[in-house]
Amino acid sequence: MATTPEHDARIASMTFSSVYPHYVTKVEKKGRTVEELHQVIEWLTGFNEAKLQELINEKVTFETFFKQAKINANAYLITGVICGYRIEDIETELTKQTRYLDKLVDELAKGRKMEKILREPK
Repeated sequence: MATTPEHDARIASMTFSSVYPHYVTKVEKKGRTVEELHQVIEWLTGFNEAKLQELINEKVTFETFFKQAKINANAYLITGVICGYRIEDIETELTKQTRYLDKLVDELAKGRKMEKILREPK
C-alpha cells in the first residue's frame, strides 16, 4: 500500500512534541517506562535524553526530527504493518522512518522483550 503525497506531507509537518506524550501514555498504560521508551528512540535515532528534550522544547517537525537523526543501520529489520501500512512497502523515507518509530513504540507497549525490539541481524 503506497502512501499519498498528502499523507506524507501531513507526517512531515506534524511536530514530534505533539506525538511524544501519546507515546509516553501508550507505554506507561501497559506497564513500560519512559526510560524504556527513550532507549527505543535512542536506538532508532541516536538521540540521547538531553537531545530528545531539546527537540521537544524546540517543537521540531518530524521532518526536522528525522533529518537530524542518525537512523540505526539495523532499522531495515523493522517490518510488519502499522497504521494500515506495510512498513517494507513505504517508499517515502520520512514516512518509513516515522512508521519505524511507531512500530517500535507499539512493540514496547505490547510487552515485547527489549532485545527483540532493538533488532540485530541474525
